[in-house]
Amino acid sequence: MLDEPTDAVNKAGDASREVLNDLRDLYMNKILPVEQLCQFKRMGGQSLDHASFNAPPILMLIGPYSSGKRQTHQTVLDLWRICFSILQILVGKTSFIHHLVGKQFPGERVGPEPTTDKFIAIYKADDDERVVPGNALTVTPNTPFSGLEKFGNGFLTRQVIQGLPYLCFEFEGSQVVGSPILEDLIIIDTPGVLSGEKQRLGRSYDYQAVMEWFAERADMILVMMDVQKLDISDEMDIAIKSLSKHYDKVRVVLNKADSVSHQNLIKVYGALMWSLGRVITTPEVTKVYIGSFWDAPLKNEETKALMEKEMRELVEVDLAALPRLGAVRKINDMVKRIRQVRVLVLLLDHIRQSMGSKFFGKDKKKKELIGNLPAVFREVMKRHDLSPGDFPDIKQFQAFLQESDINTFPKVNGKKMDKGQKIEDLRVALKVAMPDLLNRLPGIASTKVGIDLDMC
Repeated sequence: MLDEPTDAVNKAGDASREVLNDLRDLYMNKILPVEQLCQFKRMGGQSLDHASFNAPPILMLIGPYSSGKRQTHQTVLDLWRICFSILQILVGKTSFIHHLVGKQFPGERVGPEPTTDKFIAIYKADDDERVVPGNALTVTPNTPFSGLEKFGNGFLTRQVIQGLPYLCFEFEGSQVVGSPILEDLIIIDTPGVLSGEKQRLGRSYDYQAVMEWFAERADMILVMMDVQKLDISDEMDIAIKSLSKHYDKVRVVLNKADSVSHQNLIKVYGALMWSLGRVITTPEVTKVYIGSFWDAPLKNEETKALMEKEMRELVEVDLAALPRLGAVRKINDMVKRIRQVRVLVLLLDHIRQSMGSKFFGKDKKKKELIGNLPAVFREVMKRHDLSPGDFPDIKQFQAFLQESDINTFPKVNGKKMDKGQKIEDLRVALKVAMPDLLNRLPGIASTKVGIDLDMC
């Protein structure tokens, strides 16, 4: 568990909150108006609300259903034997959260069948432990879940699931009292990834889109892997690749590692790295933590020291640092967002100018521009010295243009853009405001931060 807060930590927390308040004001006053003018939301950029800046950092967990769960039984004696076996091997995402939180949480279910069939947000409560329905959670103050409204009632309301004797929520909250780690952290438990058509059938919402929504807002993403089941199914492959824009946040936990010998653990680790290399296509090697995250003692004395060190590193170092690094992550995400908005404004301005003022032939010209977007991108990139990584996906942008009236696009030097002042505000935010906010964060000089403020 996390250490008790000290005066230094409290002062650092106060400084971080002050920086985030200023970041929120900058966004609301300078960035959001431009997003609305260029319809950034239609390109996938959901508008941020106040809770997006003030909420604790988010830890997201994904993974397949635990192996070794499904067994049949004929007698009461068989049932007791199976239950005992389950207690030995059933250690998945929910048990990991139980281990972190230090207690059971409302809505927790651990059993021999696949149990986590929904998205669950576990967060701090002051005096009342209970399950909060998804619709209620999206309107709860100081929680960062209002943006989930776009997924509709199929995701947020109660559903009758065939074969289950109760009503289910696809998304719900779990309020927990008295857990130190939840003082500065929100944990998101996701549905276990099934294999085959079971993963695709029966969902009344876009599973991959919801995963991407949470991944965008998460500060760390833990992929839970079972030491007894390293195979990455096609469905798990798709789930991990939906995180492709956020691989810098991804870490892997090799769970139940005390159930194999030291020699076999080396083989398992090598096999896991080979499997991950096929799915997570980044130059950097993904960090893997080895351990057995549940409340029982480690079973293998041969690997006990290694696992205790690995588990302490995850919980007491990396997770403990999330609250401090949460502000850094929000600044980093805002830098990316401002660059994308700036590029979108310049693209729309260029396309509107290319259309000209003639009334006839506009449809033909629009079709020509849409079909020649790579050349348009290169011209805008060269003219304004922009980074190619800040440009939108071409297919998505083509669909955006086809459904838009180009005459409504803002002109950079037009009245809506305050004759160029709004685009200048974006440049100043990147060059001046962001470095200033970053420098005001405590201990930032000793932190590894992947923020590039020069390419703007």
